[in-house]
Amino acid sequence: MNLPLQETLRGLSYLSEAEVAVYSCVLRYQQVGMERLAASSELELSEEELGSAVGRLRQLGLLRSHSKDPALLVPVDPDLAAAALAAPIRESLQEQRRRLDQISVEFGRLRARFLEGGRRQAGSIEIISHLDEVRAALNRASNECRQEVLSSQPGGGRSPEVLQEAMSRDTALLARGVRMRTLYNHTARFNAPSQAYVAVLSGLGAEYRTVHDPFGRLIVFDRDLAFIPDEEGGLGAVIVREPSVVSYLCSVFENAWAHARPFSDAAADGLESVSKELDRTILRLLAAGCKDEAIGRRLGMSVRTTRKHVADIMDALGAVSRFQAGVLAARAGLLDQDENGPGTGDREAAR
Repeated sequence: MNLPLQETLRGLSYLSEAEVAVYSCVLRYQQVGMERLAASSELELSEEELGSAVGRLRQLGLLRSHSKDPALLVPVDPDLAAAALAAPIRESLQEQRRRLDQISVEFGRLRARFLEGGRRQAGSIEIISHLDEVRAALNRASNECRQEVLSSQPGGGRSPEVLQEAMSRDTALLARGVRMRTLYNHTARFNAPSQAYVAVLSGLGAEYRTVHDPFGRLIVFDRDLAFIPDEEGGLGAVIVREPSVVSYLCSVFENAWAHARPFSDAAADGLESVSKELDRTILRLLAAGCKDEAIGRRLGMSVRTTRKHVADIMDALGAVSRFQAGVLAARAGLLDQDENGPGTGDREAAR
């Protein structure tokens, strides 16, 4: 692609009103000189503005000089001009596709060696430290999955960028007839991007439920390959292939799934009951001595949102301290309403 054309394409966003007006005027005359254009009552442009518009239209191939009289301008079919501008772009795209295919083929030859070198314990466990490698491994597992995906995604609502990245991958899985079940925090129901994502994928056959306190992040493909976090707060992952461990992780998921609420449309399901359950859970964690940071981490809320919930609960109970809120809640029997009851997990979260 030559440099002037590159500059033209780089600056091409839309035609200005002046350029559209000049093109329309030339189209009416079919062949016209600059003097007549300048005198036209249709155009209220200065000499500089007229010259700039004509130059731009020439550059885009929408105007050209008359073959017999170069002083006259004639209009060019917009489809022809567009085709001429698009041709080098199409050529460049084709070249980029060829390069992408070549990269995939050449680097794919090293995949088997890389996987072999990354395995650490007789091939049953593989530790991946870098986020990009985790994403690549997830994409490979998704492409090879044929039956079922189980997923637990704690942390409240997911960002639009993460959801957009997952959209094409999950859509492809569902198109192959793969069953998908995902667990979220209850707080994901209040997140607009998550609501929209669930609505779209549910329409394609995916299933979503929410719980007040998920057991942790987990993705299992076809019940023989599981992804779990490498460490708390880390960006890596541990890939588990050992059948007994994967089976155990699946049983943990199934137990949580059985007690979770379907993530239906908020208007149909109503958020009041979920909000009450969140409040009861916060009370239970307060009674266990959890700090705001630990509560927010467990429930998938920011520290700021958690503190607001705590303040609202204390105000509703008439408590002046967190300890008193726990005592008043216990006396009112509010802590007994949680079906799981306080347990060791609450005491661990307080640490």
